[in-house]
Amino acid sequence: MKIYNSLSKTIEEFKPLNPPLITFYSCGPTVYNATHIGHLRTYINIDVLKRALLYFGYEVKHIINITDVGHLTGDDDTGEDKLEKEAKEIGKSVSNIANFYTDFFIKSLSLLNIIPPFKYIKATDHIQEMIDLIKKIESKGFTYETDEAVYFNTTKFDDYGKLSGQKLCEKKQGVRDEVIIDPQKKNPTDFALWFKTVKRFKDHVLHWPSPWGEGFPGWHIECSAMSMKYLGETLDIHAGGVDHLPVHHENEIAQSESATDKQFVKYWVHNEFLLINDKKMSKSLKNIFTIEDVQKKRFETLSLRYLCLQTHYRQQMNFTWESLESAENAYKKLKETVIALKKNSQVKNSESDLKNIDYKERFNEAISNDLQIPQALSIMWEMLKSKLNPNEKLDLLLSFDKIFGLSLESVSLDKIPSHILELAKERQAARSKGDFKKSDELRKQINKLGFEIEDLKKTFELRKSTK
Repeated sequence: MKIYNSLSKTIEEFKPLNPPLITFYSCGPTVYNATHIGHLRTYINIDVLKRALLYFGYEVKHIINITDVGHLTGDDDTGEDKLEKEAKEIGKSVSNIANFYTDFFIKSLSLLNIIPPFKYIKATDHIQEMIDLIKKIESKGFTYETDEAVYFNTTKFDDYGKLSGQKLCEKKQGVRDEVIIDPQKKNPTDFALWFKTVKRFKDHVLHWPSPWGEGFPGWHIECSAMSMKYLGETLDIHAGGVDHLPVHHENEIAQSESATDKQFVKYWVHNEFLLINDKKMSKSLKNIFTIEDVQKKRFETLSLRYLCLQTHYRQQMNFTWESLESAENAYKKLKETVIALKKNSQVKNSESDLKNIDYKERFNEAISNDLQIPQALSIMWEMLKSKLNPNEKLDLLLSFDKIFGLSLESVSLDKIPSHILELAKERQAARSKGDFKKSDELRKQINKLGFEIEDLKKTFELRKSTK
């Protein structure tokens, strides 16, 4: 298998440290706001990578962190803590906000059939590990202390900038001096490992005792401390959005390698942005959408997953509701094909068809060449239009779906009883009239009879309950 490594800027042969085990860390959300579809595109791509590794026989130990303290509004240590800022604005506690949006994040991943990680780990549960790591970095001579914080001195780390490809002098030129709030900070690229609850942070709600005084950790130290606790001092894969590459991930490398004298990550995998109508998502443009917005417009959530599979993870993807509708039509056709294949399945030929092997090899080649998922989808549709018998097609399709993650195996050809279908139609009519009270009552009645109903854009889907 080959994968693009952001560190080397090349597609490399994937060679894990201790095969078949793969240690895999991906940056999770800062849970001050709802996870949007731009975030979800990254997690879909990370899930596809994970599925590919499992498909090729590896064992994957995957960790996702939850940042619930320390991430300031400016990645350069400026501004307020994002969670505390949100808490003040809406009048709720930091813990309430963090718990609510953590649940929202996990639910969003579940709706997209994303395989859960080995563990979700919260920053606030690992403060001691962060303190211990800062002490280790300090003992190696890479830190200095001001009245406000403990900083990592980037001029002391010779390889600073190796991930972004920028030299330290170039990175300094790209940083505006006027945004540095701490007057004792030596270099614009230096970053905080520990903030003290003094001056601008004197009212910070979350704080812990430390050798440098009461305070809280910086955002960057969290990922290093937590990933190394669960996965070791050198990771096979670290994944995240391309926006983390020039600062957050650069800082992770510096602090981790200065502490251990070992390479922190072998393969850095970064996913490109999702645009909305060719524009960056932003609150001011009111173009930030969540999985709930997808559901409110009556789309199947896995249609969003199918849409994301159509663009390579290292290319920007443009989202429109029209493109999602096209993806839903394709996904619906795919599910109909599964039902038709199940109805027409027959005994396999005694000898495997050569075309069967050919499609499998071409599919595997596409996947193993830096996850060429759009190409793999094309091979899938070509296979479905071929003259292979239905049973072979179904076997191949379900095998391919181990990568795609579209839940095709669960597509059922069970006939829906006529009385259940009538209740569903009655409910649809009630929804069309805006009678949501009656609609809810009919949904509960359908659920009690052992069926689930999912609202789509213009219709609905019924299936047997799995509960």
